[in-house]
Amino acid sequence: MTESNGIAKASPGKMPRSSGAPKPGGTAAPKPHAVKPAPGPAQQHPHPVVVPATSDPSKWGRVDDDGTAWVRTAEGERQIGSWQAGDAAEGLAHFGRRFDDLATEVGLLEARLAAGADARKTKAAANALAESLPTAAVIGDIDGLARRLSAIAEHSEEAAAQAKEEKDRERHEQTARKEALCAEAEQIAAESTQWKAAGDRLREILDEWKSIRGVDRKVDDALWRRYSKAREAFNRRRGAHFAELDRERASAKTRKEELCARAEELSNSTDWAGTAAVFRELLTEWKAAGRAPREADEALWRRFKSAQDVFFAARNAVASERDAEFEQNAVAKDELLRTYQDIDPATDLDGARAALRELEAKWDAIGKVPRERMQELEGKLRAIEKKVREAVDTQWRRTDPEAVARAAQFRERVAQFEEQAAKAEAAGKTRDAQKALEQATQWREWAETAEGAVSNL
Repeated sequence: MTESNGIAKASPGKMPRSSGAPKPGGTAAPKPHAVKPAPGPAQQHPHPVVVPATSDPSKWGRVDDDGTAWVRTAEGERQIGSWQAGDAAEGLAHFGRRFDDLATEVGLLEARLAAGADARKTKAAANALAESLPTAAVIGDIDGLARRLSAIAEHSEEAAAQAKEEKDRERHEQTARKEALCAEAEQIAAESTQWKAAGDRLREILDEWKSIRGVDRKVDDALWRRYSKAREAFNRRRGAHFAELDRERASAKTRKEELCARAEELSNSTDWAGTAAVFRELLTEWKAAGRAPREADEALWRRFKSAQDVFFAARNAVASERDAEFEQNAVAKDELLRTYQDIDPATDLDGARAALRELEAKWDAIGKVPRERMQELEGKLRAIEKKVREAVDTQWRRTDPEAVARAAQFRERVAQFEEQAAKAEAAGKTRDAQKALEQATQWREWAETAEGAVSNL
């Protein structure tokens, strides 16, 4: 140890890694290495982080009156330097502060290890500090720091293994997420026809994809190509769909324009039943034509419906006028029936027939009535017609020469069979006589029936 200009110096061969001394009149200690803990959740560690308090250097070393500084370790006492900037107590405090700075660096390494920082870098820093301890110009528990640094190096191996395992697990999970997203995108590309929802989902997949980290570069590139290919396939299929849809809509527009022109041609028709049927057919064709582009489709529908409305409004007006006329006809026919309801063919058949002809002529001249009145009025007319017709039929049968002649013929047959029976009886042919009498009886019944019909008329 030598003194020069009042500066503390270390002995030759014993100069520590951080051997700077304060300038005369000052006692500032050198700054420790700046070590920042890595971000992330703290990992549990068997050795808690030690934040050193100011140590008592007198327990671990001394500074002689001549400025020689000593530190005690398990290997014995060794000289660490020389203090020439003040008294021995100031020198002891100076070297104690330098030890505290070194202990702070060790504490920061412990904190980094506990926080899950890069274990390899932490181990390298701990080994470097451990190598500097035998020559460090500090006074303090150097053996304690050596044990702490050894523990850091030892547990760094465990932390590195755990970190690697965690990184592999996370890489596997993130890879699986991207593979699942690829599979979903490929399914969408192959099957989905919900174009908007599927497009939105592909964008959501892309946003989620960007948030996934930690996949191997080569694997990530391959997965990205799969997703990109699926998205392009979907876009092509969607584009083809809408192109075809545009063609279909253009065709529908042309067809609907033709239907509009046809409807406008029919709008002034007065063939109410026939034209109404044609309009129904046109509407069926309209629905089958499909949708034109939205604005054109709405405009064409207004055009078609306007032509249709013109026709049906005219038909409804005519129908309303006709319905009013039919109501008047119903009133007239009702009055006509009341006028002719007293026709009596029993007292005057010829007059009843003439009255019926007159009624029917006036009935036809009046015209149609509402559908709901038709059955009622026609029923009353049919009743009058039936009464007259039955009287005419009765009169005709009473004077029918054919009916009288038929009754006479039946009587002649009776006489013939009776004569045959008498001859057979005289000849002793009883069986033939019996048979002839049975036939005579049958014909007699028929003759009586025919004569009764004529006499009852």
